[in-house]
Amino acid sequence: MDIETARRAAVDWVEREGRRYDGYRGAYFSGSTVALAPEAALPVGTDVDIMLVTGNPAAGPKLGKFRHRSVLLEVTPVSWDELRPVPAVLANYHLAAGLSRDTVIDDPTGDLRELQLEVARHFADEAWVRRRCEGVRRRIETSLASLDTSAPWHDQVTGWLFPTGITTHLLLVAALRNPTVRLRYLRAREVLDEYGLTDRYPGLLRLTGCQNLTAERVEQHVDALARTFDEAAALARTPVLFSSDITAAARPIAIDAGYELARRGDHREAVFWITATFARCHKILATDAPHREQALRPAFAGLLADLGINSPGDLRTRAEETIAALPLAWRTAEEIIAANPDITRA
Repeated sequence: MDIETARRAAVDWVEREGRRYDGYRGAYFSGSTVALAPEAALPVGTDVDIMLVTGNPAAGPKLGKFRHRSVLLEVTPVSWDELRPVPAVLANYHLAAGLSRDTVIDDPTGDLRELQLEVARHFADEAWVRRRCEGVRRRIETSLASLDTSAPWHDQVTGWLFPTGITTHLLLVAALRNPTVRLRYLRAREVLDEYGLTDRYPGLLRLTGCQNLTAERVEQHVDALARTFDEAAALARTPVLFSSDITAAARPIAIDAGYELARRGDHREAVFWITATFARCHKILATDAPHREQALRPAFAGLLADLGINSPGDLRTRAEETIAALPLAWRTAEEIIAANPDITRA
């Protein structure tokens, strides 16, 4: 399926269902498919992200992932108040990226189009790029400094993994690229290669501990994840924020795409999402099927052991290492900003 066909399915959902959402004010595309050409193939394990703008405060879990006309969509409500004023959007690296180009699907009031044009006009201004980079750095520091080593083990792993992975976003934001979630390491590697900074990439990998993993070993971890994922998807009963990520419909993102990355040589780049998905599955199982969570724990522990993570103390040490590495990551972002021809200088 090509991107244009996938987008048409998303537009159809907005017209049929999205407009019925309480307080609906419009919708726009976001995420990794935005930068892809209409004729490009929809990559394996890729969903189409839709931001559903509402006049009411966004409450509860996002609508999440589901299939519509054979396309996996991910729909996230966003309050109109979160999109105003424009400087607040320009300073928010996730919101700014999604509105930096013509992504509007539906705009019954005309307000969303006006907002998008204003964000696009200033998105590449150096001052705003730096503001967004500063926001990324603060998020890493704050999250890692507040790591809760008294939480359940799967939550501790998540609390360490995601802010560690945000180090890639620092580089992507500096390069004016989409701060993607699942493929963040692959996209960061591409940016570093493009700017002649390839030697910095191993340092990013070392922060997660995946630098020495082989493709064969990563594929074994995907095998183990597949078993855990299928049980968690079948046994899940209690809604959580990421419930729609652990379902049969979302399986291609976690499993099929993991195999594809491992088999084509991007195995280390697959580790972040494999680990994140393992932790999410165990959170679901710990709540809804504790006996199966315990039985499946060795596979998760095996992955973490390969990353050098065996205890809360290891997580604390790794968090400290990431914080200590931030000055170099910041210098790298500065070098990218200085060399980026698309950034508008004052």
